[in-house]
Amino acid sequence: MVKRDLVVIGGGSAGMAAAIEAKKNGVDDILILEKDDRLGGILNQCIHNGFGLTEFKEELTGPEYLQRFVDQVLELGIEYRLNALVLDITKDKVITYSNEEDGVVEVQAKAIVFATGCYERNAGHIQLPGDRCAGIITAGAAQKYLNIHGLLAGKRVVILGSGDIGLIMARRMTLEGAKVLCVSELMPYSNGLNRNIAQCLTDYDIPLYLSRSVSKVVGKNGRVEKVILSAVDDKMKFIPGTEMEFECDTLLLSIGLVPYVSLLEKLKVELGSTRGAKVNDAFETSLAGVFACGNCLHVHDVVDFVTDEGRDAGRGAAKYIKGELNKNAMVAVKPGDGIGYVIPQTITDKNAESVTLKFRVRRPIQNVFVSIKDGEEVVSKVMKPVLIPSEMVMIKLKKEQLDKINGNEIVVGLEERK
Repeated sequence: MVKRDLVVIGGGSAGMAAAIEAKKNGVDDILILEKDDRLGGILNQCIHNGFGLTEFKEELTGPEYLQRFVDQVLELGIEYRLNALVLDITKDKVITYSNEEDGVVEVQAKAIVFATGCYERNAGHIQLPGDRCAGIITAGAAQKYLNIHGLLAGKRVVILGSGDIGLIMARRMTLEGAKVLCVSELMPYSNGLNRNIAQCLTDYDIPLYLSRSVSKVVGKNGRVEKVILSAVDDKMKFIPGTEMEFECDTLLLSIGLVPYVSLLEKLKVELGSTRGAKVNDAFETSLAGVFACGNCLHVHDVVDFVTDEGRDAGRGAAKYIKGELNKNAMVAVKPGDGIGYVIPQTITDKNAESVTLKFRVRRPIQNVFVSIKDGEEVVSKVMKPVLIPSEMVMIKLKKEQLDKINGNEIVVGLEERK
């Protein structure tokens, strides 16, 4: 059995950042396991720009962004295995993986960082009504076909869901000569970033229909022929008489992402409302020495934040390996009014210089205070002019604010401005 100090599962931006940070914090024996044939994860197929504005203060494409981290991995001499499929994992941190080069290998790790990303919800997740036929494809799969393999999924396209990948593919397919007829969104607001709505839809005169979804898919000769959209009421039920028909050959689904946690489920770590693991401020899960970060923890809107979170997890893993992980408190962090979720779910080191709380709101809202309270004691109160569900919010609690916490629970909530 091979022994390693740290094994990072996933070689995307979060995984590479975690490995790099752990190396910089004194952990030398590191192995990255990546299931694909190259490092970088989903960024390999994201050839559009917009990455790196926070991380590098410049605008990069996905491949340009990931290459910055691949270069650091190589420079630091961090080992990695490609085409490495993790077959099994135990609570004792024994990982079994296989690839063509090594065969089947067992690795005993002192610590593990999960950076396994997320996967797309598909037609089965939403019980898409109508015919089951060719031409129904997730936006991410269509992106991979086009940007990696040079294959266009269709010529006349309807997109269901206004997630960022769907918006970006509306522009991408238009540039490749397809006719994108519309984007339809179940909710009364878009689930994508405002900049993507402007740059990918408005600039190309692609209509966005809110509070409207696919009520029927009609196929002919085994291929999508027509998509029918209908308006929905406040209970998400179709409203008769509101049908709109679109003759098309392709339906792209951009209906949400789900953290990939099947390996974490094998370890029976505690999961949260994001469907990812519950973590503390070091990004350690409920199983000591097992850490999670990036989109397998909660789905991010900006890859720069994924990278930063990977660094936090790598730093936490390094402290664990060296016996320096401080746990002098046990403060639960709960979502309050208007908040969908908060990460981390627990603060364990009140002596830290700062702890960043990350959360999303349940619905668009304007001119509100984000309050963080310990009972009736206000730990922090920040004015936010606009909050939308598609954009993650981050609030940093500094040392003097952490010192205010005397109880065993704080609540993050919204208060209307009076």
